[in-house]
Amino acid sequence: MGSSTILDILGSLIVGGMLLLMGLRLNASANETTAIYHGSYILQENMTALVQILETDFRRIGYCSDWRKTADPTRSIRLADSTSIRFYTDLNHDGELDSVTYYTGPVSELLETVNPRDRFIYRRVNMEPPLKMNLGVTQMAFRYFDALNVELPTPVSDPRRVYYLHISIAVESPEPYKQEYSNDPSQYEVYWKQVRLATKNLRNR
Repeated sequence: MGSSTILDILGSLIVGGMLLLMGLRLNASANETTAIYHGSYILQENMTALVQILETDFRRIGYCSDWRKTADPTRSIRLADSTSIRFYTDLNHDGELDSVTYYTGPVSELLETVNPRDRFIYRRVNMEPPLKMNLGVTQMAFRYFDALNVELPTPVSDPRRVYYLHISIAVESPEPYKQEYSNDPSQYEVYWKQVRLATKNLRNR
């Protein structure tokens, strides 16, 4: 009778332990899923904010409320490289042209983040100190095309030939749930591409 009771107790402990382990695994899995979805939501929010800024500025290349300041729209873009661009636009609708520059910084500027590939995006207006944005961006690339849709090699030697722009941006989580990165960032990357971005001011030639 005593040995049977001991076996029952041991059996109950084993079953209880297995149920506890299953519960812990389910809880860990639920936490991981929640963290991954939350990280994905933050990535989407970062990408949306960045795209809104870029599209607002880029679609106004060559714009000025005083049209006489932009009589020659071909001179609106001043620098056209694969990772940087400088152009003129009227940001404040005050009839004065502003110089706007976008470029990416080196990965060495964000060594405090876990992601080894993220970097700052810089936005500089006129001679003001550049605004640096840390949104988990790992890539921002520009491609330029002429009026015949022929791609121009970068840096573009004559920015007056630029008629269309292609922009591609990749954003990754700076702090992933598992704190590790691999060569396949598909689980923690958001990619956006704007194909054939053209402003009516550049096309008004």
